[in-house]
Amino acid sequence: MKRVYEELICDHFAANRQMAFLSGPRQVGKTTLADMVLPTARYFNYDRPEDGRLINAGPDSVAHELNYDSPGSRCGNVIFDEIHKFPKWKRFLKGFFDVYGKDFHVAVTGSARLNVYKRGGDSLMGRYFPYRIHPVSMGEMSGLSMDILSLFRSEPTGERSELEDLLRFGGFPEPLLAGNVRFYNRWKNARRELVFHEDLRDLSRVQDIRGVRLLADLLAARVGGGVNYSGLAADLQVSPDTVKAWIELLASVYEVFEVRPWFKNVANSIRKQPKIYFWDWSSVAEGGGRGENLVASHLLKSVQWWTDSGLGSFELYYVRDKQQREVDFLVVRDAKPFLLVECKTSDNEPLSASLRHFQSALAVPYALQVAIDGERQNIDVFAYEGQSVKVSAIDLLSRLP
Repeated sequence: MKRVYEELICDHFAANRQMAFLSGPRQVGKTTLADMVLPTARYFNYDRPEDGRLINAGPDSVAHELNYDSPGSRCGNVIFDEIHKFPKWKRFLKGFFDVYGKDFHVAVTGSARLNVYKRGGDSLMGRYFPYRIHPVSMGEMSGLSMDILSLFRSEPTGERSELEDLLRFGGFPEPLLAGNVRFYNRWKNARRELVFHEDLRDLSRVQDIRGVRLLADLLAARVGGGVNYSGLAADLQVSPDTVKAWIELLASVYEVFEVRPWFKNVANSIRKQPKIYFWDWSSVAEGGGRGENLVASHLLKSVQWWTDSGLGSFELYYVRDKQQREVDFLVVRDAKPFLLVECKTSDNEPLSASLRHFQSALAVPYALQVAIDGERQNIDVFAYEGQSVKVSAIDLLSRLP
């Protein structure tokens, strides 16, 4: 399957000297993508003892392995995988890039630690561009190309069967392409074991892995609702601060992501209570929650794609006030409300009064009520600027990156 990121990252190496950091959930296809973009690359995996020894020895040792002193036989593409397990990985990459960066295209793939450690005193600033890799989306399932200079696809042609496969198997490439329930169940169990018993262990000193897993199960049962830290703490018999810390851990290993409330220009807004969604939406029980999570994942992928592509600064929120008016999602573009999305199961449900209210109150250009079970209408859902309209999930999601 051709991923939407291929052209974007090829364009990166054609136009920029910076390293490309590919981060995202385990088994989402980061290394496969790097191999496709840099097919002749020398691949270094820190988990392989021989590669680990070269990296531990420093940038000069790796450059020698790449025949740096023999330009005629020099390998010009390099992929570093799992390098975040090297305690001095940022110093290594800084040294390699500063000395040899003009002669090599460098891709770095990883999951939690690339995301976590770039937040601090970032000595790599200016030396890399981040690309956040997501599960397969409706547009990718449809085989549609994506203009990296555009926000939306011009020709949505998604099919009901593709949406049903995404809902059933999730968006991770291997189980989605296999399309087999038994394989999917085995894959899901194996990935969950790796995330909870390897990634969490490597990232933190948390002892109660069972408690974190139970929290994930509780969150999956409450997708779409605001997080009640005190209620979760009572269920788990831990403190609210522990619940917050565990949710941060789950987010750092790409198990969940937060959508926070937007409160600018919202009278009597809710300000502090986030919603939690799963990177693997198939972790959520079938029904409205899974459908809402699917839409949340597509919107998060879109805002991060648009931002990583350089099209602006995009963020994903929801909006709710103390009068209990709520819209599930608000996409913000360059600090201004851009797109409201309300999720419904059926297209028979009336248009949400909250959607109309917040579109007017926030002057949002686009406001869509999305029906998960709605039939494809082959309409341009972004042709209704200034109106609140009902559309099918197929028509919206197949237009997004």
